[in-house]
Amino acid sequence: MTPVKRVNRFFMLLTAPFIGLVICMSWYRPPLQLDLDVGQFTPSAGPVNETASLKKELTLAEASAAYTIDAVSASAKLYKETTTTMNKLVETAQTQATRPELIYNRRISAKLGIPSEIVTSDRIRVELYRLNPGNYKAYALKIKLKDPTAMKMSLAETASGAETTMHAVQRNGAIAGINAGGFADQSGKRYPLSTTVVDGKYLYGFEPTYKDLSFVGLNKSGQLIGGKFYSRAQLDQLDPVFGATFVPVLLKNNIKTPIPEKWKTSPNRAPRTVIGKYKDDQILLFVADGYNEYGSSGAQLEEIQNKLSNMGLVDAYNLDGGGSSSLIFNGRVINKPSDGNLRAVPTNFLFFK
Repeated sequence: MTPVKRVNRFFMLLTAPFIGLVICMSWYRPPLQLDLDVGQFTPSAGPVNETASLKKELTLAEASAAYTIDAVSASAKLYKETTTTMNKLVETAQTQATRPELIYNRRISAKLGIPSEIVTSDRIRVELYRLNPGNYKAYALKIKLKDPTAMKMSLAETASGAETTMHAVQRNGAIAGINAGGFADQSGKRYPLSTTVVDGKYLYGFEPTYKDLSFVGLNKSGQLIGGKFYSRAQLDQLDPVFGATFVPVLLKNNIKTPIPEKWKTSPNRAPRTVIGKYKDDQILLFVADGYNEYGSSGAQLEEIQNKLSNMGLVDAYNLDGGGSSSLIFNGRVINKPSDGNLRAVPTNFLFFK
């Protein structure tokens, strides 16, 4: 029960007896008996005394009623004042409760700069940032999921098993999207790499982590989850709704995780796609540009790891990069795909207004 409702109940109980007394007094009409037989009328002091007594009682009742009305008025006034005060206290408490969140958001936003574009609704808030750390150019979307259903992972519905991120965004009516997990080609078709979850179901079953692969997705509470999982029960405990697999984990619980030697040099630099989260569960999409995927342009994973750590992320996961890297926002391709065109991939993370 809210504080305002408790105050309402208290004053209802307080004023109930007084209101009842007023109602009873308004109904009470004392009978007045007169002897109309003049011949048999005999003056006596009895009726006079009774009349005087009745008058006295009426006077007392009138005074009591007046006192009751005053008391009820005073109670009503006090009730109104108390209700107003309680409402102000509730509003103040709500404002104070959001202050730490606002302060934290300002702090992490300041490290990104000034957003070049913002889209907001009752389900989501998306802010686009253009970054230039020095050795490469990058783009970031900071996303607050007000509704967990504002993010999902799409699975390509084509004969080839793949579609561009733009096609996935348009087909599903999303406001933003990035490429998700890795893939393997077989018999002319493109398949998601390793453990993949769509609509709460394992697409090809669970596959334990191998070769530093990691799973990343969203759980039922709208929180980004990820890491290495060696049993299905271990992953099921996190209630994944969807997710995909690639390599490596860059940040976990505020700690930089070791980058496998292979991924430090092969390739050294490349276009990159990374997804991560802040401690308040806001999501960050990070896409670095590069003119090819052969090691001579783009960003090193260690550079991105340091950048995201300095920006305050607590978890970060590398997604498929190179020619697969694609960032779509508000109907446009934001990055510059190294293939010259968007590459068709099996899975994409999508966000909805």
